[in-house]
Amino acid sequence: MTRRLLIRDLTLRDGQQSAFATRMNQSQVDRVLPYYKEANFYAMEVWGGAVPDSVMRFLNENPWDRLEKIHHAVGNISKLTALSRGRNLYGYAPYPDEIIDGFFKNAVASGLDIMRIFDALNDVDNIRSSVECIKKYGGMADCAVCYTVDPKYDEEPLSENKKRGLFGLFSKKETVKPAYEPVFTDEYFVDKAKEMLALGADMITIKDMSGLIPPSRVARLVPLFKEQLNVPIDFHTHCTPGFGLGAVLAAIIHGVDIVDTVIWNFAGGPAAPAIELIYIFCRKLGIELDVNMEAVARINEELLGIRKELEAYDAVKQFPKPFNPLTDILPAEIDKEFDLAIEAAKSNDEAALLNACHAIEAYFHFPAPDEQVKDAEIPGGMYTNMVAQLKQFNSLDILPEAMKLIPSVRLDAGLPPLVTPTSQIVGAQAVASALNLKNGRPKYANPSNQFVSLVKGEYGRTPVPVDPEFRLKIAGTREETPYDTSTYKRQDNPVLEESGGIPLAKDEKELLLLELFPSVAANFLKGQRRKEWEAKQGGTVIPQAQETVDSQAEHTHTEDSKGYYVRCPMPGNILQIIVKEGDRVERGENILVLEAMKMENDIISEVSGTVRHVFVKKGDMVMEGTPLVEIA
Repeated sequence: MTRRLLIRDLTLRDGQQSAFATRMNQSQVDRVLPYYKEANFYAMEVWGGAVPDSVMRFLNENPWDRLEKIHHAVGNISKLTALSRGRNLYGYAPYPDEIIDGFFKNAVASGLDIMRIFDALNDVDNIRSSVECIKKYGGMADCAVCYTVDPKYDEEPLSENKKRGLFGLFSKKETVKPAYEPVFTDEYFVDKAKEMLALGADMITIKDMSGLIPPSRVARLVPLFKEQLNVPIDFHTHCTPGFGLGAVLAAIIHGVDIVDTVIWNFAGGPAAPAIELIYIFCRKLGIELDVNMEAVARINEELLGIRKELEAYDAVKQFPKPFNPLTDILPAEIDKEFDLAIEAAKSNDEAALLNACHAIEAYFHFPAPDEQVKDAEIPGGMYTNMVAQLKQFNSLDILPEAMKLIPSVRLDAGLPPLVTPTSQIVGAQAVASALNLKNGRPKYANPSNQFVSLVKGEYGRTPVPVDPEFRLKIAGTREETPYDTSTYKRQDNPVLEESGGIPLAKDEKELLLLELFPSVAANFLKGQRRKEWEAKQGGTVIPQAQETVDSQAEHTHTEDSKGYYVRCPMPGNILQIIVKEGDRVERGENILVLEAMKMENDIISEVSGTVRHVFVKKGDMVMEGTPLVEIA
């Protein structure tokens, strides 16, 4: 009997999020949907992740409309899937069950079939409510085990916790020699999957969000998951460090049920491998894909034009060589590399497998492996966020020091996996700590709000316990303090007098947007109500995007040499302004909170002085380089 491999296409969510900052608008999505109806993918990931936030923030579109329009166009040909972060869904706070229930009720009603649910700490309790709710409304629970690695401490000076021999894992030598038991073993991942299965998982995903899992590890994990779990196993990875294509082939060779791929012109680099390459491997292996590759080719033709339209957001700006596996003949030497890769995967020869896969990717002009991300063993998004933060302070020279601090910061915080939001929390704290040490301050002089919450226990149970003395130092208590949703306060839904006296959110779906994305959704919904009111009055409709530009224009001013200008380090949204004009601030003091890259970023002053001007207000969307505060 011919073996059949299922394909989850990531192009419209993870693919465009990884490569083009989630800037694909609805009209661009609409251009490919007729062909997706013919493609017959097992599943299409089209929602969740950064999509709901980004389509409101940057595209002035309704995220519920995105899901519903795709469902209407594709119907039941492919299962529609999304990604969510357990009890946090898409926000920072742990949400009460009533919010989670309402979210899943509306998601399934809007066309969602499968929710991939993960927790940044692999704390299975954090996904319990989401699993129950998606199944309650007839959807499928795809529970994801987040793959991560034990940090390298070889050249990292011991923190005070490590010097005390924290939990017996470390010696008391001044430099750590990894004489300790690894935490993230094969058994760790299998046990987490078993816990998820016990909750009612309909499938399990090995989720390698950083592309760090080498083929040899895949060759061990996939058989263990297949042997010990009686549900379909999906494998998800990225190509950034250079393992992606080889890792997916290893997963296929060792019996995985589903693999995640992206269509050619959006594939490779920071995204997942191309389905066209997987198709060639499967054809050689005699494995049936049951995907209409002619329809895939038509989608890819449209994606080429769309990618050119998204040039400003292109993360790699490197187009792959045009290729259609149904019509183009491979050169003999490249065809041989596919055979060599298969032979190497079957014999578990990782070096030969990677060499063959890199030769294939190089021939087709996919991005080369990112050695910095590979060596650092951190997600690419975490790395770029750290770079952006250091640019704010003209301190890119200390990036190596910040990178070296990641292992100790991560251990101090309980060794969390590096996935959103913990990857950004650890990365931001490593940057802050490097700046502190550079300027003669204690390492944890200004811990971020998220780092405090992580250490305190409000994100859930960490893989290893946090040292109570460290928790006291950071969070003011020795006791682990879990989140308490009983104190959760719903977002306000004010009446907009300027738009005819109607509520900001007009139905349950819009109320949920306010809960999950308070500032972004409030800006978006105000624009929607304003357009509706003006249309009713017969007036000119002012697009929301223009409203944002006008808001930015209010901050235009002529700079002089009297003050120090704190500038926005990356595009984002002003969540909180801590200072006001006339306030005295000290160097290193927080002055406002910027929400960017799925993280709340404390913006600090690098000078002492008096606040002369505050150029922004809460809720403003600001671009990189925008002056925020002047300090004289």
